[in-house]
Amino acid sequence: MHAMFTNLASTPATSPNESEEGVPISVKIRQRLQAANQRFHANDNIANFIQPGELEQLLDEVESKMQTVLDSMVIDTDGDHNSRDTARRVAKMYLNEVFRGRYVEMPRLTEFPNAERLNELMIVGPITVRSACSHHLCPVIGKIWIGLLPNEHTNVIGLSKYARLVDWVMGRPQIQEEAVVQLADLIVEKTKPDGLAVVMEASHFCMSWRGVREMDSKMLNSVMRGAFLQDSTLRREFLALIPKRNG
Repeated sequence: MHAMFTNLASTPATSPNESEEGVPISVKIRQRLQAANQRFHANDNIANFIQPGELEQLLDEVESKMQTVLDSMVIDTDGDHNSRDTARRVAKMYLNEVFRGRYVEMPRLTEFPNAERLNELMIVGPITVRSACSHHLCPVIGKIWIGLLPNEHTNVIGLSKYARLVDWVMGRPQIQEEAVVQLADLIVEKTKPDGLAVVMEASHFCMSWRGVREMDSKMLNSVMRGAFLQDSTLRREFLALIPKRNG
């Protein structure tokens, strides 16, 4: 069985019209990623390599493998009515909800020119963060604040769109330090401001639910770009205007 999967992974990716009976859909998607020399880490988006209808097939595959996990944990999913459909529920939770940011395209953004030539500090937040740590797949729950210094060439996007971008980027297994950088890169790419600041504060359940079980600890980190990095007065103004963080 191991040799069979090794051979499958080394074969060229199939074309959209080809069908390979018995080949798991995850293998086909992985083949396309490898053929394109595309990274597929836990916090990467792979939507461009998933064809129409395949996410439903992937859901079935994850359900089947999750059922195997439950069986290996000696949980009687036939006799226990509480866990009878757990494999399906968990598969739907991962693919359609908490890790949806891996499997769907970036939300469409309505962009407007900066007709009024706005150039004053703008702050958006707090925006709720719901993510998961890629080490244990435990929840990461917190808040994000975004500071933007626009210029005449900046693309203006609606306030709700920042929340959509946050949800899309954070809806993957993450390491908080990398997630904030990834979000900052995306916002800079889409808005082209003179400066950007992102602050994130979150509780990590891999610390409070397991491990040392420290309930009150939070992680706080920031990314500063452009004017926020160069101008300490602007940076202090942004940090002073963020409401006192109380979790």
